Amino acid sequence: MAEVRTIARPYAEAVFKLAKAKGELAAWSDMLQLAAAVASDERIRALIGDPEFSARRLGELLLGICGDKLNYEGRNFVLLLAENGRVEILPEVSELFEQLRARHEGVLDANIISAFPMSEAQLKGLVTDLEAKFKRKIEPKVSIDPELIGGVKVEIGDEVLDASVRGKLEAMAVALKS
Repeated sequence: MAEVRTIARPYAEAVFKLAKAKGELAAWSDMLQLAAAVASDERIRALIGDPEFSARRLGELLLGICGDKLNYEGRNFVLLLAENGRVEILPEVSELFEQLRARHEGVLDANIISAFPMSEAQLKGLVTDLEAKFKRKIEPKVSIDPELIGGVKVEIGDEVLDASVRGKLEAMAVALKS
């Protein structure tokens, strides 16, 4: 995983610089997400590395599937990845591009894990509190994990805010053992 990320990073950074310079961040975001979805398809993945299916043919197949949803530079980018044998990193390039875009736009992604489904008002209140704490816009992604017993756990970058019952019990257990 780390190796794929290392390979994908220069591609994502180059595409980000191009998209930013042309004011096409949203368009590139859409193009990369589409290309990543196509490259993630199991039938395409089966063709990656197939010695009987040339890199050029793979690139042309991807372009055919994406159709006119890729602009000139997007088409060239997909062909470049295909010719360099890097089609499999498209999902990682897309993810890294989104991270660069979010940082540029001042948005932080927050993984909010709740023990129970949250109401719209609860989520809005939590996001407002997080935005005040981090002084940036927060883009929440909510998931449910009943093992938390109660409360929420918030992951933003490498910071974890654990306000779950399970987290408090684990902290209490550690405190009692020391």
